[in-house]
Amino acid sequence: QSMDSTLHYIHNDSDLSTNSSFSPEEERKSKVQDVVPQALLDQYLSMTDPSRAQTVDTEIAKHCAYSLPGVALTLGRQNWHCLKDTYETLASDMQWKVRRTLAFSIHELAVILGDQLTAGDLVPVFNGFLKDLDEVRIGVLKHLHDFLKLLHVDKRREYLYQLQEFLVTDNSRNWRFRAELAEQLILLLDLYSARDIYDYLRPIAFSLCADKVSSVRWISYKLVSEMVKKLYMASTPTFVVDLMNELVEKFCRCHKWSGRQTFVFICQVKCLHLYSGG
Repeated sequence: QSMDSTLHYIHNDSDLSTNSSFSPEEERKSKVQDVVPQALLDQYLSMTDPSRAQTVDTEIAKHCAYSLPGVALTLGRQNWHCLKDTYETLASDMQWKVRRTLAFSIHELAVILGDQLTAGDLVPVFNGFLKDLDEVRIGVLKHLHDFLKLLHVDKRREYLYQLQEFLVTDNSRNWRFRAELAEQLILLLDLYSARDIYDYLRPIAFSLCADKVSSVRWISYKLVSEMVKKLYMASTPTFVVDLMNELVEKFCRCHKWSGRQTFVFICQVKCLHLYSGG
């Protein structure tokens, strides 16, 4: 019954206030709510106390971060103010494992909070994770599409300028990072216009096609194939024509055999896609 009530609060916008701004008086209020026993919530919120980590469990902050989406779901969107300070404290925790845990679940929290609270309270944290260690960045990268699709179109376009940064990692041998980027870019094609795809995603895709690791290149061939399909279906044929011409010049007529092989592989992926009914 408690869970049904919580879900009703979350999905019924008429019962909720989605305004992410609170007056100073409201901020100073104790974290009081009527969904769960207050003592239980207070106990949970106290997990971010550094003294508890020293005397109880050094992993307690990580456990707190892991459970936060579930707590937010239970309390409902209208009680987010009870968790906001704790979330921001965990997001700036010195332990990268704590920040990594939040990075892997930020897209789930965005679904719970809705677009307005996400834009006001989660986007700044998300931006911080983008500049963090690779162990943290991989969390937002693996669910990049899931998070960006929840943002307003204008806010979503701001991240086009930052996608290039995912090509740079702390360890150049971390090829799985680049492979995940290629996978996410395939999903992101549905979120952006033909011009955005051509201007921002195309250069990244071409860079990944020349990666030193074959696993990354194979995923990138599929990415370019899907990009051709997306631009072909756009109302403006200029982009797909320019893309095809660039593929011919860059790979088909490349003086290196590896470049010409890349062109064949891209065509192969596209042909297999069409043959399978795609």
